[in-house]
Amino acid sequence: MSIPQTGGGLIESFDQLAAYMEAGCKPRADWRIGAEHEKFGWLTDTRQPLPYAGDRSISAIFAALEARYGWQPVREGENVIGLTRNGANISLEPGGQFELSGAPLTSTLAVAAELQTHLDEVRSIAEPMGVRFMGIGAAPEWTHDQMPVMPKGRYRLMTDYMGRVGTHGTQMMYRTCTVQVNLDYASEADFVKKLRVALALQPVATALFASSPFFEGRPNGHRSWRSRIWRGLDDSRTGMLPFAFEEGMGFQRYVDWVLDVPMYFVYRDGRYIDALGQSFRDFLAGRLPALPGEKPTLSDWADHMTTVFPEARAKKFIEMRGADAGDQAHIVALPAFWVGLMYDQTALDAAWDLVKGLDTETREGLRVAASVSALQGEAGGVRLLDLARAAVGLSHAGLVARGLGEEAQLAPLVESLKTGRVQADRWLELYEGAWGRDLTPIYAAASL
Repeated sequence: MSIPQTGGGLIESFDQLAAYMEAGCKPRADWRIGAEHEKFGWLTDTRQPLPYAGDRSISAIFAALEARYGWQPVREGENVIGLTRNGANISLEPGGQFELSGAPLTSTLAVAAELQTHLDEVRSIAEPMGVRFMGIGAAPEWTHDQMPVMPKGRYRLMTDYMGRVGTHGTQMMYRTCTVQVNLDYASEADFVKKLRVALALQPVATALFASSPFFEGRPNGHRSWRSRIWRGLDDSRTGMLPFAFEEGMGFQRYVDWVLDVPMYFVYRDGRYIDALGQSFRDFLAGRLPALPGEKPTLSDWADHMTTVFPEARAKKFIEMRGADAGDQAHIVALPAFWVGLMYDQTALDAAWDLVKGLDTETREGLRVAASVSALQGEAGGVRLLDLARAAVGLSHAGLVARGLGEEAQLAPLVESLKTGRVQADRWLELYEGAWGRDLTPIYAAASL
């Protein structure tokens, strides 16, 4: 989840909203890679989730990271709710999921090095405490009542709203983990092509990285329960964005959609003001019930843009949001997969040729099939295994063209394509076999 945005003055013209996205356009030489991943902390003696406060806690780990490794605290009121250092951030999801939002980097090799440093630092502090972290798409056993609640005003508002607008929202907030990458665009046309390819191929990412076949102590009937949860969250702010494939798509069309998504909050003077269900259009007109007579700033608009959750999300860059968290190799493979497709023009053009014939129903069908069956899913006559082979092949070629050796990071995906089996399939096999339908071993098996 995003931290409050800063640096925007009063919105004086409707055109500033699309201009905010246009300001993200960068020449190729300035394109960067921002990787993010979440993980669950757990206590090794009890297998319970890591609490926020106490001797063995998120707060204790934060304090040690600050003292030992030079991270600087980010506070909300008296509570430290994140850390920052050299362009990277460590933040907390609602249930204490520990998230690294990496600095903007020039290669996926640098992303891998950043991840290794982060894991080394966290392990050096956590393991002597009897704490470990696991990379997995959904908490395999913990119930909602077992999850800690982070002291963040944004999450208090969202928890209440999620319980009213969908069936799975609080499960997403408290009991799932993802890995994603944020990538740049050069122009509005480049943005449109990249967003379309990103949306159409998110089911492939969901399938390749599926790692959440268990929930509340048993198989859940899906390879990616995390992906299933997103389909039951809030239809007004999630999904595959069919409008993005229509004629006339551009920055303004995306803005129009975001404007019609109900608000969550307005952030003022260090606190979150409840604006649940209210309209940003009313805010622009000075008629927001939460702040009568007041008009928004660009920071308010940037905040509102973080409250939409489509499979690929646009801000001043594009976020790829379809993958479950996984082991270290898969965390690195996710940015490599998308960089290969998006940052080489030949690969991007070929990827668009690969998916441009898919209709709305097929794209949505693949999304569902990926969550249920991973690489064995199909929809509209399209087999995910075939689509994934083609996409990974294009990504590999795109990475080779970059000439940095990044293509080696696709290894876990190449292996899955050989066998047709992903992390979730392997864990289900262990559960039915060597684990004797006991999920105790998955904590160590999924630990980073």
